Amino acid sequence: MNRADEAAYRDYVTARMDSLRRVAYLLCRDWHTADDLVSVTITKLYRHFARVKDEVRLDGYVRRIMLRVWLDERRRPWRREQPTADLPDVEQPTRHEVVDRAQVLDLLDGLPPRQRAAVVLRLYCDLSVAETAEILGCTAGTVKSQTARGLDTLRARALEVPTRSTE
Repeated sequence: MNRADEAAYRDYVTARMDSLRRVAYLLCRDWHTADDLVSVTITKLYRHFARVKDEVRLDGYVRRIMLRVWLDERRRPWRREQPTADLPDVEQPTRHEVVDRAQVLDLLDGLPPRQRAAVVLRLYCDLSVAETAEILGCTAGTVKSQTARGLDTLRARALEVPTRSTE
């Protein structure tokens, strides 16, 4: 962007800043979020200002940018979280389950071979993801997913196996 375009951009944004903040506030009903919304909007406008500076309806174009930015922001999952004063009750285990060595071996036998290999190499041999991936001849992501699936299967099957209880 040349100096004349930058000056025109600066003049436009300076003249419209209060109006943009009010529109942003009406959209989101929070001044801090409105300031963020205006910031993102004028940044996007800066990238395209040389192309749109002569547009007759420049204000409408900027409002459309702002509306799309706001809608994108509303789609983000963390925006849908609602704070609460009370934490939900979490069930605390009342007894500890003990699985003996024979039961662990039986549970491991029930896993598919790749999951079993990933679980044994990662947890028993204490190898890193990269070392396990090299041994198995696969990617690190595959090692992570196979280990996670294997552990989920072990947990589910461990609940089905009769265990000794200690208190």
